[in-house]
Amino acid sequence: MELDFLKPVDTGVITISQNDLGNSLSEMLYIHTEQDGMPMLEGVKIAIVGVCEGRNAVDNYDAGSDLSSIRKHLYNMFPGNWGVKVADIGDVIPGNKVADTYFAVQSILTSLLKKGIIPVIIGGGQELTYINYRAYDSLEQTVNLVAVDNKFNLGEIDNPIDSTSFLSRIIMDAPNNLFNFCNLGYQTFYNSQDEIDLLDNLFFETHRLGELLHNIEIVEPVLRDADIVSFDLSAIKNCDAPANYNASPNGLSGTDACAIARYAGISDKVTSFGIYEFNPVHDTKQITGQLIAQMIWYFIEGVNYRANDYPFGILDDYQKYIVPNETETINFYKSNKSGRWWMEINLNENNKFKRHALIPCTYQDYLSATNQELPERWMNACKKLA
Repeated sequence: MELDFLKPVDTGVITISQNDLGNSLSEMLYIHTEQDGMPMLEGVKIAIVGVCEGRNAVDNYDAGSDLSSIRKHLYNMFPGNWGVKVADIGDVIPGNKVADTYFAVQSILTSLLKKGIIPVIIGGGQELTYINYRAYDSLEQTVNLVAVDNKFNLGEIDNPIDSTSFLSRIIMDAPNNLFNFCNLGYQTFYNSQDEIDLLDNLFFETHRLGELLHNIEIVEPVLRDADIVSFDLSAIKNCDAPANYNASPNGLSGTDACAIARYAGISDKVTSFGIYEFNPVHDTKQITGQLIAQMIWYFIEGVNYRANDYPFGILDDYQKYIVPNETETINFYKSNKSGRWWMEINLNENNKFKRHALIPCTYQDYLSATNQELPERWMNACKKLA
């Protein structure tokens, strides 16, 4: 790992966070400091990486400029009954050019992913999602991306990348490692009908804000199938996360954001998690810094309680349900360990998309299939694999 790219955590933040009771996260985390240097990462499962780069965060240019309030509140929290090891490896120093920062971030994330360490990225513009996505190139596998955002951020493919246009680059740039994209929490009036139709035609998945507010649990199977989760603070309503110039009156609540973070952590497949567009200039009462700290806490909690029951291989520990339909027969699998459900797409052994043959679903999807209604997620996956 290129240590020259990383600035140590300010020891003053650690000192402020320590409390009289002891046993806080400031004492549990493996922290990169000036005095102790970079911690050994052997056995570490999660690494927090700050990115102090906001030059391409449209209308939110101070994003990531100071992440100390997030750390102050995170370090002051008490850990759960965790066995997972967590490190904070510091902040990426902005380069002379934005491209220099991107190179540093991609190098660090690639190194962490190869070590089997889950990076938690904080700060900076959401276009860093593209850099995160490119870090998977070396793994030579297709990936699923979930973005929690009130906009799709398609932008124009011919324009330089920024926080409003990164998705087009992910979809179009080679090498194309994207299998599925899902947006959670979009608000229709921020997205043109052409954009909505485009994602539909690509057989991608979208869920409006109203769906999530009605039932936040619908995000669980989506996140269970994700490799990368990108969370734009713009998806959270202004009163709960004001530290973002693009925040709006409507959105997810802080409670919803923490629930999504925990669902992402519980997912056996999620290997990177980013929270973007934090602008400390607008966080006068540190409400957003506290919320991000809580989201990170819930993500760690989720990782600690992973069931590790994603049915990659032998299916002996699953109950199999065969549901015949007029045109198709769908095999459903229910984990004896967690009670979670998957549905199967029939692929030959040489198909490069074999890792996507089992799609997370809900019990309701199974019931719908028994009523001769093909689940939408199953149909979209089949269309992409056709």
